[in-house]
Parts: sequence; C-alpha cells; structure tokens
Amino acid sequence: MNTEELLDYDDLGDALREGRALRPARGYRFLLAQGDLNFQSRQVSDPVPLGRQLLEAGTLDPRDGYSLFAILPSGDFEDVRLNEPFDLREHGAERFVAFLTDRDFKLTLKCDELRWGKPIISGAVLYGLAKPGEGEAVFLEVPGGEDRLIEHGELIDLAEPGIERFITARVTFEIIVNSRPRTVNARTVTFEQIVQLAFPGQHEPNVVFSMTYRHAASTPHAGELGAGGSVDVKKKGTVFNVTRTVQS
Repeated sequence: MNTEELLDYDDLGDALREGRALRPARGYRFLLAQGDLNFQSRQVSDPVPLGRQLLEAGTLDPRDGYSLFAILPSGDFEDVRLNEPFDLREHGAERFVAFLTDRDFKLTLKCDELRWGKPIISGAVLYGLAKPGEGEAVFLEVPGGEDRLIEHGELIDLAEPGIERFITARVTFEIIVNSRPRTVNARTVTFEQIVQLAFPGQHEPNVVFSMTYRHAASTPHAGELGAGGSVDVKKKGTVFNVTRTVQS
C-alpha cells in the first residue's frame, strides 16, 4: 500500500468490536491505565511494539520499574515484557495497565482472605477463583445496601479504602420479552427459552420465529439471535423482541 493511502490511525477497540484485523495505518490507538481504571487513549506507530514502547506512549518511563499487563477479552491479565515485542494484531487486547508497586491487595472471597498482586482484579478472575454453583453468581457485599452483582467482563479497583468482600449467591435476572417483564434463573439464556417465554407451548412446523435483543451483558450488546443461539443477560433490563411468522 502506498504511504499516501495509509490511515492516520486505526483503533484496537474498533477492530475488536467490528471483528476485523487491524488496518495498515500510521498509528494504532489503544487504552492505557496507570494502576487504576482511568484508561486513556494512547498511540504507537508500530503494530508490533515493544512493551516499553507502550509505556512510553503513555509518557511512562520504563526505567522506573513498571510492570505492564494486557487485559484480554476473557478478563485475564497477560504479562507484557518490556523488552519483547507484543503483537497488537494477534492478542485481542485493547486495554493495558501499568503497575508501579510490589504491594499485595487483600480481599475476601466466600469468607476466605486472599492476597492479589495487582490493584485491579477482573470479574472473570473472581468467577474462576470462586467457582460458583449452578444458578449462582459473584456479588460484592455492600454494607447497609444491596449487594452488587459482578459481571464477568468488569474490572474492580482493590485500591479503594477498606477490604472488598465478595460472596456467591443465587441470582435471578429480570428481562423484558415483548414488553413484558420475565424472570430467569441463569445468566445465559437460549433462543428457545426466550421463544417459550414469548409464545408458550408447542408450535407447528410452519411457524418461524425471529428475535432481536439489546442491553445484553455479552458482546455484542445488541443484535439478532437465531435458533440454537444464546446470550448473556444483565441482572436487570435486557430486552428481547420475538416475532412469530406463519409460513404458507
């Protein structure tokens, strides 16, 4: 490609959400945070930068002793070595976080005290550690208030004052199906389950259903759902619209 035809930049987040490869560009934008959840847009000129170049893009000096991690779509943290190349085209990571600390952070999970080596922990990691049972989820205890459901893809700041306490408990999810409130007992719902909520009972072979959804917990957050498909719902507010068609 001629240099005149290069994009000024391509955005890693846009590429991930659109399910495409990075485009040839003069720069590649990513998100970088320093020890918290305050992610800022940064840019590098090489799609395969060294870890230290990612830090330098955020005006951080690698000589100060930073550790750098890529946050994968699963919520896991991948160590980014400062003197080794990190291929932005292959890892599927948009967010990076730099830590300048050797401190351990305390939390309790199902009454057990744990120590975590980073000031941020992901919902995916908490679910992996807690191993909740069928129909259960992980919650952050809120003294004097309603415990907050932890989503797999969210990040929790452990550097806040106090010790975060996480528990597992049974959970119900309030969804809207064809403008009517419904309750389900699992985060993941299938096309067939939603059809039964919208149009209960047996259906003739010539009856066809189409379905759209929005405000889902899984990615994409909105779209169409087909037979055999499933989607993760939020604790409250995921909306489904189901249309019934009789074929002649």
